Amino acid sequence: MSLKCGIVGLPNVGKSTLFNCLSNSKAQSANFPFCTIEPNVGMISVPDERLNVLAEIDKPEKIVPTTVEIVDIAGLVKGASKGEGLGNKFLGNIRECDAIIEVLRCFDDDNIVHVDGSVNPIRDKEIIDTELQLKDLETIESRYAKTEKIAKVGGDKKAKDLFEVIKAYKDILEQGRNAREVSFDNKDLTLAAKELCLLTAKPILYVCNVDEKSCKNGNAYVEQVKAMAEKENAEVLVIAAKIEEDIAELETYEEKLIFLEELGLKESGVNRLIKSAYKMLNLETFLTTGPKETRAWTFRKGDKAPQCAGVIHSDFEKGFIRAEVIKYDDYVHYRSEAACKEAGKISVEGKDYVVQDGDIMHFRFNV
Repeated sequence: MSLKCGIVGLPNVGKSTLFNCLSNSKAQSANFPFCTIEPNVGMISVPDERLNVLAEIDKPEKIVPTTVEIVDIAGLVKGASKGEGLGNKFLGNIRECDAIIEVLRCFDDDNIVHVDGSVNPIRDKEIIDTELQLKDLETIESRYAKTEKIAKVGGDKKAKDLFEVIKAYKDILEQGRNAREVSFDNKDLTLAAKELCLLTAKPILYVCNVDEKSCKNGNAYVEQVKAMAEKENAEVLVIAAKIEEDIAELETYEEKLIFLEELGLKESGVNRLIKSAYKMLNLETFLTTGPKETRAWTFRKGDKAPQCAGVIHSDFEKGFIRAEVIKYDDYVHYRSEAACKEAGKISVEGKDYVVQDGDIMHFRFNV
């Protein structure tokens, strides 16, 4: 399942530093790889403590985590929607992403020049919003007249749905607001909205890049961002990219833990960011485990058993018969599939079973 998040922000906010921390992070096991696909694209393992717990029980030959793709997108400047800076390249790269991680500078440092002369994360956020909104308006206006004509003259149902969506988006964008503020209850309208691929319709996570002293409790800049994000119903993460650089340089998991404890942190910002990005993409994980392999598999929240079987292999979905499901907590408690079966903790599920995060699955199929 190829889904990706784009890291965006103005120049000198710590965006690329954060990406480099992601690319250099060493997970708890050597089986948690990071591999570079292109200079600015990384396939990053999603930290999942459940894998290590299951591995302690089953002693598998290998552990395979699930992954999410992160893209470091070139810094945006005012006028990007009109081609300033890298302009169209920047906006094109965002369009290819499924969600946005927006890095906001929330620290003072006279040695790092801000592109607009002063630190103001809300202003920075509004600059990015404006450029993306202008590009979305351009998209909407380029399709407005043609879609309206087809909807009114031809009576095409899809064209009518699309025109209704275009009108709703046009209204909100002209108010200087983001397309993600619009939601559609009707399934056909939702599908029409996806067709437009608007930049400001993508889900967003705000990352406040702070200095070391603010990494635990934040600062005044962070409070401003949180107040803004609350109105948008968006999540905010506080990360000190400089600290993440230091963590990435440590060799062992134990060293990282000691370093985090000294700072009063339970988990690295990189781990929290990856988990939040995974969640933002509406993804969850089911598990398979045994002596050969303990593995995490990605599925969309709400998917049913046959769809999840298809994540492993298309034949599993085509010939799906049933799924045998053990809840993670039960497996940890009884410590084997045989013991779970004896205790009556294996459920047999059919095609309508909605898979839950953390389910340990075994699929029966015939093709």
